[in-house]
Amino acid sequence: MERWDRVGRCAGYGAALAVSPYLLIKVSWVVGSLLGLAPIGEGFNLAGWVLLNSVTIGMAAIGIALALALVRPWGMRIPGRLVAFCAWTGSGFLVSILPYAVLSTVLDAARGGTATSGGEDSAMPGWEAALIQFSFIGMGLGLALALPAYLRRRWPDAFTARAGCGTPTVVPWAAAVAAVVGLAWLYWAVGGTLGVAHPAERDTNGCLLTGVGALWALAGSAAVWMLARQRPARVPHHLLLALGWLGSGSLFAWSGWKLPLTLFVALAHPSDVTLPENLAVAAVLHIAAVVAGAGMLRSLVGSRPRAPAGTGSTPLHT
Repeated sequence: MERWDRVGRCAGYGAALAVSPYLLIKVSWVVGSLLGLAPIGEGFNLAGWVLLNSVTIGMAAIGIALALALVRPWGMRIPGRLVAFCAWTGSGFLVSILPYAVLSTVLDAARGGTATSGGEDSAMPGWEAALIQFSFIGMGLGLALALPAYLRRRWPDAFTARAGCGTPTVVPWAAAVAAVVGLAWLYWAVGGTLGVAHPAERDTNGCLLTGVGALWALAGSAAVWMLARQRPARVPHHLLLALGWLGSGSLFAWSGWKLPLTLFVALAHPSDVTLPENLAVAAVLHIAAVVAGAGMLRSLVGSRPRAPAGTGSTPLHT
Protein backbone atom coordinates (compact mmCIF):
# COMPACT_ATOMS: atom_id res chain seq x y z
CA MET A 1 0.00 0.00 0.00
CA GLU A 2 1.52 3.31 -1.05
CA ARG A 3 2.18 6.06 1.46
CA TRP A 4 -0.60 8.41 0.26
CA ASP A 5 -3.16 5.64 0.58
CA ARG A 6 -2.01 4.88 4.12
CA VAL A 7 -2.29 8.55 5.05
CA GLY A 8 -5.80 8.68 3.59
CA ARG A 9 -6.94 5.64 5.53
CA CYS A 10 -5.58 6.99 8.82
CA ALA A 11 -7.26 10.32 8.09
CA GLY A 12 -10.60 8.61 7.49
CA TYR A 13 -10.51 6.87 10.85
CA GLY A 14 -9.37 10.12 12.46
CA ALA A 15 -12.29 12.02 10.90
CA ALA A 16 -14.81 9.51 12.26
CA LEU A 17 -13.25 9.75 15.71
CA ALA A 18 -13.07 13.56 15.61
CA VAL A 19 -16.77 14.07 14.90
CA SER A 20 -17.84 11.72 17.70
CA PRO A 21 -17.72 14.43 20.44
CA TYR A 22 -20.01 16.64 18.35
CA LEU A 23 -22.50 13.77 18.00
CA LEU A 24 -22.48 13.06 21.74
CA ILE A 25 -22.87 16.75 22.65
CA LYS A 26 -25.83 17.13 20.32
CA VAL A 27 -27.49 14.02 21.75
CA SER A 28 -27.01 15.41 25.26
CA TRP A 29 -28.60 18.70 24.19
CA VAL A 30 -31.69 16.98 22.81
CA VAL A 31 -32.11 14.64 25.77
CA GLY A 32 -31.35 17.39 28.29
CA SER A 33 -33.83 19.83 26.76
CA LEU A 34 -36.59 17.20 26.64
CA LEU A 35 -36.00 16.36 30.31
CA GLY A 36 -35.72 20.01 31.32
CA LEU A 37 -32.10 19.58 32.38
CA ALA A 38 -30.46 21.68 29.65
CA PRO A 39 -31.30 25.18 28.37
CA ILE A 40 -32.90 25.83 24.99
CA GLY A 41 -30.85 27.86 22.54
CA GLU A 42 -31.57 31.55 22.04
CA GLY A 43 -34.24 32.17 19.41
CA PHE A 44 -35.78 28.68 19.62
CA ASN A 45 -38.72 27.03 21.31
CA LEU A 46 -38.46 23.43 22.49
CA ALA A 47 -39.78 21.89 19.28
CA GLY A 48 -37.51 23.97 17.06
CA TRP A 49 -34.47 23.30 19.23
CA VAL A 50 -35.07 19.53 19.24
CA LEU A 51 -35.71 19.50 15.49
CA LEU A 52 -32.56 21.48 14.66
CA ASN A 53 -30.33 19.35 16.84
CA SER A 54 -31.93 16.11 15.66
CA VAL A 55 -31.05 17.13 12.10
CA THR A 56 -27.45 17.83 13.10
CA ILE A 57 -27.31 14.47 14.93
CA GLY A 58 -28.30 12.79 11.68
CA MET A 59 -25.72 14.81 9.77
CA ALA A 60 -23.00 13.83 12.26
CA ALA A 61 -23.96 10.15 12.00
CA ILE A 62 -23.82 10.37 8.20
CA GLY A 63 -20.43 12.06 8.51
CA ILE A 64 -19.07 9.18 10.60
CA ALA A 65 -20.47 6.64 8.14
CA LEU A 66 -18.98 8.59 5.22
CA ALA A 67 -15.54 8.75 6.84
CA LEU A 68 -15.57 4.99 7.40
CA ALA A 69 -16.85 4.34 3.86
CA LEU A 70 -13.80 6.15 2.49
CA VAL A 71 -11.42 3.67 4.14
CA ARG A 72 -13.29 0.37 4.56
CA PRO A 73 -13.61 -2.19 1.74
CA TRP A 74 -17.40 -1.99 1.81
CA GLY A 75 -17.11 1.67 0.80
CA MET A 76 -15.92 0.60 -2.66
CA ARG A 77 -19.15 -1.39 -3.13
CA ILE A 78 -21.53 1.50 -2.39
CA PRO A 79 -23.00 3.06 -5.56
CA GLY A 80 -20.59 5.70 -6.80
CA ARG A 81 -23.20 8.42 -7.12
CA LEU A 82 -24.29 8.05 -3.51
CA VAL A 83 -20.73 8.16 -2.17
CA ALA A 84 -19.84 11.07 -4.44
CA PHE A 85 -22.87 13.10 -3.37
CA CYS A 86 -22.33 12.52 0.36
CA ALA A 87 -18.61 13.22 0.03
CA TRP A 88 -19.28 16.34 -2.05
CA THR A 89 -21.77 17.71 0.47
CA GLY A 90 -19.63 16.78 3.47
CA SER A 91 -16.48 18.34 2.06
CA GLY A 92 -18.51 21.38 1.03
CA PHE A 93 -19.56 21.79 4.65
CA LEU A 94 -16.34 20.99 6.46
CA VAL A 95 -13.28 21.18 4.23
CA SER A 96 -14.29 24.54 2.81
CA ILE A 97 -14.77 25.97 6.31
CA LEU A 98 -11.23 25.15 7.47
CA PRO A 99 -9.81 28.61 6.56
CA TYR A 100 -12.60 30.25 8.55
CA ALA A 101 -12.05 27.95 11.54
CA VAL A 102 -8.35 28.80 11.65
CA LEU A 103 -8.71 32.54 11.08
CA SER A 104 -11.64 32.97 13.48
CA THR A 105 -9.75 31.08 16.19
CA VAL A 106 -6.74 33.36 15.71
CA LEU A 107 -8.90 36.49 15.77
CA ASP A 108 -10.82 35.38 18.87
CA ALA A 109 -7.58 34.49 20.64
CA ALA A 110 -6.19 37.93 19.80
CA ARG A 111 -9.32 39.50 21.29
CA GLY A 112 -9.06 37.29 24.37
CA GLY A 113 -12.32 35.45 23.61
CA THR A 114 -13.32 31.90 22.80
CA ALA A 115 -14.29 30.90 19.30
CA THR A 116 -17.62 29.23 18.80
CA SER A 117 -18.83 27.51 15.69
CA GLY A 118 -21.36 29.29 13.60
CA GLY A 119 -24.93 28.62 14.56
CA GLU A 120 -24.20 27.32 18.06
CA ASP A 121 -25.34 28.84 21.34
CA SER A 122 -22.78 31.42 22.47
CA ALA A 123 -23.69 30.62 26.11
CA MET A 124 -22.41 27.03 25.95
CA PRO A 125 -19.55 26.06 28.30
CA GLY A 126 -16.07 26.67 26.96
CA TRP A 127 -15.19 22.97 26.90
CA GLU A 128 -18.22 22.19 24.72
CA ALA A 129 -17.31 24.98 22.30
CA ALA A 130 -13.74 23.65 22.14
CA LEU A 131 -14.91 20.08 21.45
CA ILE A 132 -17.31 21.24 18.74
CA GLN A 133 -14.55 23.29 17.12
CA PHE A 134 -12.25 20.26 17.33
CA SER A 135 -14.91 18.08 15.67
CA PHE A 136 -15.35 20.49 12.76
CA ILE A 137 -11.63 20.99 12.19
CA GLY A 138 -10.80 17.31 12.69
CA MET A 139 -13.54 16.12 10.33
CA GLY A 140 -12.57 18.73 7.74
CA LEU A 141 -8.89 17.80 7.83
CA GLY A 142 -9.74 14.10 7.78
CA LEU A 143 -11.96 14.45 4.72
CA ALA A 144 -9.38 16.64 2.99
CA LEU A 145 -6.90 13.72 3.16
CA ALA A 146 -9.16 10.65 3.03
CA LEU A 147 -11.40 11.77 0.17
CA PRO A 148 -8.67 12.26 -2.50
CA ALA A 149 -7.17 8.88 -1.57
CA TYR A 150 -10.57 7.21 -1.98
CA LEU A 151 -11.29 8.98 -5.28
CA ARG A 152 -7.86 8.04 -6.57
CA ARG A 153 -8.51 4.37 -5.76
CA ARG A 154 -11.98 4.35 -7.29
CA TRP A 155 -11.55 6.70 -10.27
CA PRO A 156 -7.79 6.77 -11.04
CA ASP A 157 -8.17 8.29 -14.52
CA ALA A 158 -9.29 11.60 -13.04
CA PHE A 159 -5.76 12.03 -11.66
CA THR A 160 -3.75 11.23 -14.79
CA ALA A 161 -3.96 14.29 -17.07
CA ARG A 162 -3.72 18.03 -17.28
CA ALA A 163 -6.20 20.67 -18.31
CA GLY A 164 -6.02 21.87 -21.87
CA CYS A 165 -6.04 18.36 -23.34
CA GLY A 166 -9.61 18.15 -24.60
CA THR A 167 -12.05 19.91 -26.86
CA PRO A 168 -13.26 23.32 -25.61
CA THR A 169 -16.91 23.44 -24.63
CA VAL A 170 -19.34 26.22 -23.77
CA VAL A 171 -18.66 27.73 -20.36
CA PRO A 172 -21.33 26.33 -18.00
CA TRP A 173 -23.97 28.83 -16.95
CA ALA A 174 -23.52 27.61 -13.37
CA ALA A 175 -19.97 29.01 -13.28
CA ALA A 176 -21.29 32.45 -14.22
CA VAL A 177 -24.02 32.28 -11.56
CA ALA A 178 -21.48 31.19 -8.95
CA ALA A 179 -19.23 34.12 -9.87
CA VAL A 180 -22.11 36.59 -9.41
CA VAL A 181 -23.00 35.09 -6.02
CA GLY A 182 -19.36 35.11 -4.98
CA LEU A 183 -18.91 38.77 -5.94
CA ALA A 184 -22.06 39.73 -4.02
CA TRP A 185 -20.84 37.93 -0.89
CA LEU A 186 -17.37 39.43 -1.27
CA TYR A 187 -18.95 42.90 -1.47
CA TRP A 188 -20.75 42.23 1.83
CA ALA A 189 -17.61 40.77 3.41
CA VAL A 190 -15.56 43.92 2.76
CA GLY A 191 -18.24 46.15 4.25
CA GLY A 192 -20.67 46.86 1.41
CA THR A 193 -24.10 47.96 2.61
CA LEU A 194 -26.27 47.51 -0.48
CA GLY A 195 -28.68 44.69 0.34
CA VAL A 196 -27.83 44.84 4.06
CA ALA A 197 -30.88 45.72 6.16
CA HIS A 198 -29.21 45.77 9.58
CA PRO A 199 -25.53 46.79 9.31
CA ALA A 200 -25.19 46.96 13.11
CA GLU A 201 -25.79 43.19 13.32
CA ARG A 202 -22.64 42.42 11.37
CA ASP A 203 -19.51 41.32 13.24
CA THR A 204 -15.98 40.33 12.30
CA ASN A 205 -16.61 36.59 12.33
CA GLY A 206 -19.73 36.98 10.22
CA CYS A 207 -17.87 39.03 7.61
CA LEU A 208 -15.02 36.53 7.66
CA LEU A 209 -17.39 33.60 7.11
CA THR A 210 -19.07 35.45 4.24
CA GLY A 211 -15.69 36.25 2.73
CA VAL A 212 -14.52 32.63 2.87
CA GLY A 213 -17.74 31.52 1.17
CA ALA A 214 -17.20 34.17 -1.50
CA LEU A 215 -13.65 33.03 -2.20
CA TRP A 216 -14.71 29.39 -2.55
CA ALA A 217 -17.51 30.42 -4.93
CA LEU A 218 -15.08 32.41 -7.08
CA ALA A 219 -12.38 29.72 -6.99
CA GLY A 220 -14.88 27.02 -7.94
CA SER A 221 -16.30 29.16 -10.73
CA ALA A 222 -12.83 29.81 -12.17
CA ALA A 223 -11.91 26.12 -11.99
CA VAL A 224 -15.07 24.99 -13.77
CA TRP A 225 -14.54 27.71 -16.39
CA MET A 226 -10.98 26.49 -17.06
CA LEU A 227 -12.11 22.88 -17.28
CA ALA A 228 -14.84 23.81 -19.76
CA ARG A 229 -12.62 25.98 -21.94
CA GLN A 230 -9.68 23.54 -21.76
CA ARG A 231 -7.12 26.34 -21.61
CA PRO A 232 -3.57 25.01 -22.18
CA ALA A 233 -2.38 26.45 -18.86
CA ARG A 234 -0.55 23.28 -17.83
CA VAL A 235 -2.66 23.18 -14.68
CA PRO A 236 -3.10 19.69 -13.25
CA HIS A 237 -6.56 18.41 -14.01
CA HIS A 238 -6.99 17.03 -10.50
CA LEU A 239 -6.20 20.46 -8.98
CA LEU A 240 -8.96 22.11 -11.01
CA LEU A 241 -11.30 19.25 -10.09
CA ALA A 242 -10.50 19.77 -6.40
CA LEU A 243 -11.18 23.52 -6.54
CA GLY A 244 -14.38 22.99 -8.51
CA TRP A 245 -15.44 20.19 -6.17
CA LEU A 246 -14.92 22.25 -3.00
CA GLY A 247 -16.29 25.47 -4.48
CA SER A 248 -19.48 23.87 -5.80
CA GLY A 249 -19.90 21.80 -2.62
CA SER A 250 -19.52 24.89 -0.44
CA LEU A 251 -22.17 26.74 -2.44
CA PHE A 252 -24.63 23.86 -2.33
CA ALA A 253 -24.11 22.71 1.26
CA TRP A 254 -23.90 26.02 3.10
CA SER A 255 -26.61 27.81 1.16
CA GLY A 256 -28.78 24.69 1.36
CA TRP A 257 -28.35 24.91 5.14
CA LYS A 258 -28.83 28.68 5.43
CA LEU A 259 -31.81 28.99 3.08
CA PRO A 260 -34.33 27.29 5.42
CA LEU A 261 -33.05 29.37 8.34
CA THR A 262 -33.41 32.56 6.30
CA LEU A 263 -36.94 31.61 5.28
CA PHE A 264 -37.79 30.76 8.90
CA VAL A 265 -36.68 34.21 10.08
CA ALA A 266 -38.55 35.86 7.20
CA LEU A 267 -41.80 34.02 7.91
CA ALA A 268 -41.77 33.59 11.70
CA HIS A 269 -40.19 36.95 12.60
CA PRO A 270 -38.59 35.72 15.87
CA SER A 271 -38.07 38.71 18.15
CA ASP A 272 -34.60 37.68 19.32
CA VAL A 273 -33.07 36.77 15.92
CA THR A 274 -32.06 39.43 13.39
CA LEU A 275 -29.99 38.73 10.30
CA PRO A 276 -27.84 41.54 8.87
CA GLU A 277 -28.84 40.99 5.23
CA ASN A 278 -32.11 41.85 3.59
CA LEU A 279 -33.93 38.54 3.87
CA ALA A 280 -35.30 38.57 0.31
CA VAL A 281 -31.88 39.32 -1.17
CA ALA A 282 -30.21 36.71 1.03
CA ALA A 283 -32.80 34.08 0.05
CA VAL A 284 -32.34 34.80 -3.68
CA LEU A 285 -28.56 34.49 -3.35
CA HIS A 286 -28.86 31.22 -1.42
CA ILE A 287 -31.21 29.77 -4.04
CA ALA A 288 -28.82 30.85 -6.79
CA ALA A 289 -25.90 29.32 -4.88
CA VAL A 290 -27.67 25.95 -4.46
CA VAL A 291 -28.60 25.83 -8.14
CA ALA A 292 -25.12 26.94 -9.23
CA GLY A 293 -23.42 24.38 -6.99
CA ALA A 294 -25.52 21.56 -8.42
CA GLY A 295 -24.90 22.77 -11.97
CA MET A 296 -21.15 22.99 -11.39
CA LEU A 297 -21.11 19.43 -10.03
CA ARG A 298 -22.82 18.23 -13.18
CA SER A 299 -20.11 19.92 -15.25
CA LEU A 300 -17.40 18.32 -13.11
CA VAL A 301 -18.90 14.85 -13.48
CA GLY A 302 -18.84 15.34 -17.24
CA SER A 303 -15.26 16.62 -17.23
CA ARG A 304 -12.81 14.19 -18.81
CA PRO A 305 -9.05 14.56 -18.98
CA ARG A 306 -7.32 13.09 -22.03
CA ALA A 307 -6.46 9.50 -21.18
CA PRO A 308 -3.03 8.12 -22.02
CA ALA A 309 -2.77 6.38 -25.37
CA GLY A 310 -4.24 2.92 -25.38
CA THR A 311 -6.30 3.41 -22.21
CA GLY A 312 -9.92 4.21 -21.53
CA SER A 313 -11.51 6.71 -19.20
CA THR A 314 -13.43 5.68 -16.11
CA PRO A 315 -16.48 7.91 -15.61
CA LEU A 316 -16.92 9.41 -12.19
CA HIS A 317 -20.55 8.32 -11.90
CA THR A 318 -20.03 4.55 -12.05
